Amino acid sequence: MRSSAAVARRAPKAPPARPRADGPPESQALSQRVRAYQGFTHQIISGGIHSGQFISQRELMTLLDMPLGAVREMIPRLEAGGLIRTVPQRGLQIAHVDLKLIRNAFQVRAMIEREAILHFVHSASTEELDAIAAAHQDILRRAAAPQPDATLLDDAQALDWGLHDRMVDALGNDIVSEMYRVNSLRVRLIKLEHSVITPTRLMPAMQEHLRFITALQARDADAATALLHAHIQSARDRVLTAPLEQVRAEWTPNPATQKRTSLAS
Repeated sequence: MRSSAAVARRAPKAPPARPRADGPPESQALSQRVRAYQGFTHQIISGGIHSGQFISQRELMTLLDMPLGAVREMIPRLEAGGLIRTVPQRGLQIAHVDLKLIRNAFQVRAMIEREAILHFVHSASTEELDAIAAAHQDILRRAAAPQPDATLLDDAQALDWGLHDRMVDALGNDIVSEMYRVNSLRVRLIKLEHSVITPTRLMPAMQEHLRFITALQARDADAATALLHAHIQSARDRVLTAPLEQVRAEWTPNPATQKRTSLAS
């Protein structure tokens, strides 16, 4: 396991964000807590923070470019979400990925997204669904190109998670959306721990998306729900069955564009 200090030195920093001088001190403190949490989220998504890693509050302060007070106030929220735990004599540990976490995280995801798609099949406009389908077709076209472009994986990841977030947010329930966002961070930790996504391996996920998108366009709630469930099960199975070394062997792009990323659907 890499030392937390070494990871902190190499990890990308979140874009610096400074509080405005105006506004009451309470608002500025709240804003700092929010930005610290957003910075932590960014580090998980970008791979700057890894499953099982030990990290101190001061290392988090440096990594997130936030004052120590904001980091300390963020920690209870992370602990409540199961994203970190305090280990006596060791400090803070990022959630460790094991079979229990994988099972629980994907079960929560399936429960929330089932309700989301049952609502989305009726609430989404035809224009929105057509645009979503076209965006997926474009990703598949780019992935099939002889030389995939450097932004393909980032764009595919954004489209992937954007669709799932959109369906959940369409419920209009802030509590559910927050629960889903926290669980999504767990799923991303799982994916970063277990797999590296390549243009070849993202194609099945995009094709699975298109299947339930087609059912959404047909306003077929039963088919859309079944296809979404199959998609989530497939994502879980890919985590459990794809050895990291095997995936790395498939991915041999230009070194300038090679990186570790997660397509967690």
